[in-house]
Parts: sequence; structure tokens; C-alpha cells
Amino acid sequence: MPKTSRAVPRPAPGAPSAHAVRLDALTKEFGRPAVTALDRVSLRFSRGSFTAVMGPSGSGKSTLLQCAAGLDRPTSGTVTIGGTDLSRLSERRRTLLRRDCVGFVFQSYNLLPALTAEQNVALPLRLAGRRPPRGAVREALARVGLADRARHRPGELSGGQQQRVALARALVTRPEVLFGDEPTGALDSVAGREVLGRLRSLADGGQTIVMVTHDPVAASFADRAVFLVDGRVAGELTDPDAETVAGTLARLSKGGVPC
Repeated sequence: MPKTSRAVPRPAPGAPSAHAVRLDALTKEFGRPAVTALDRVSLRFSRGSFTAVMGPSGSGKSTLLQCAAGLDRPTSGTVTIGGTDLSRLSERRRTLLRRDCVGFVFQSYNLLPALTAEQNVALPLRLAGRRPPRGAVREALARVGLADRARHRPGELSGGQQQRVALARALVTRPEVLFGDEPTGALDSVAGREVLGRLRSLADGGQTIVMVTHDPVAASFADRAVFLVDGRVAGELTDPDAETVAGTLARLSKGGVPC
């Protein structure tokens, strides 16, 4: 089937926004009486940047990712992706924006075992009623170093290779931003570093990445680590290294200052 008209266009090529994602005074409350998961969080994620979002358990990391990716609506504040304010979109248009402009990689690979790597990569496009260009699928696999594994099924791939197939699936639409929720959490250290190295290479090539992680080593592959505590930004590190990130997390968990 031919692709339908894009309801949420990407920014015009001549004048892109300086930021792939903007969060302004983002607040998210749950339940009655209200529990505040995010408390007026404002952040900018520049194009081509790789940001790790970290913090103690219950700090609001996953809620921030879900709101930033358009999976959940904030109670107040705004999320802007590629120049589009999500608060102004209907649910259908938000769905289209997620489909066309946002990629997701989770801890679980979520691959279908009966399909080959290239068929798994093409699946989101097929489910959207679009015929996947063969060249685009192969290119996505090549970007994660799996051009020679296109015909292999998940059971014939290592855990790290399966996660790279999931990464290629997220990249096949060339998203404005790639969100990762503990993408290396299910991998051993060797496979995890392999996937993180691919993410680093993608960011170096201009892909914007926002990754929630609890792992200081994973954060050390990013350009910046942002720390949340009790739903608020508690500090950040530029060019973080694993030791400094670990020390910062330890101080935050004890209620100390971040840096």
C-alpha cells in the first residue's frame, strides 16, 4: 500500500530546530491524592546528542521517557519533538508522529522468532500499511553492523545481535530521536558494550539518542548524563565517565549534592 500523507511533517530541511526534543516545565501527576512523578522538568536535547537519563529508583526516569516520547501525556508543560508541540496534537496525530519521527529500543528485544532479521526490521512498516523499501531495511541493518545477518532468525543470533536487530527496526524510519529504556539491561557486559558502541556511532553520525539507564558504564558512552531525584533535575555531567557517574548516583541516593 502507498504511504498516506504525513499528518505531522518533519521540520523543513532549510530551517531545522536546534533541538530534537524540548521539555518545558513538564509535570506529571498520578492518582488522587496526586503523587508527583515529574515536577516542572525543563530539558533540551540537541540534534545529534547522546544523553543518559539517570537517578535513584522512583526518581521519574521512566515517566520522563514516556512523556518525552509521546507515549503518555503530561499533566502540564510541553514536549516538542522536531519543532512539533505534542500538546497541540490529537491522539491520532500523536500516534502518527511516534510512528514516523520516534524510534524505541527497550530492554526486551521483542523480535518474532519465526521471522528473519530483515523481516523483523520491516515489520513496523508493514503493520502501518506501508511497503518497506528493501534498500531501507538493508541499510538499517548495515548501520548496526548486521548486513550479513539479514536472513538469520533470532534463534541464530546472539543476545547482542538480537538487540542490534531491534535497534535497526527502530532506525528504519530514520526517526527524529531514538529513545532507549535500559537497552543493555538484559545483556552481558561484552554484548552490552557492543550495543553501546553502536549507539555511540549513531550519535556521532547525527542521530539524537535519549537513553534511560541505571548503569554508569552505559552512561559513559553518552555526551551528557542528566540526573533526576524526586521528579526534578538534580544536576548533569558533560562527557561523563563511569567512576564519576557512580559517585554522583551514590551521593544522590544518600540525599547529597549531585556534583
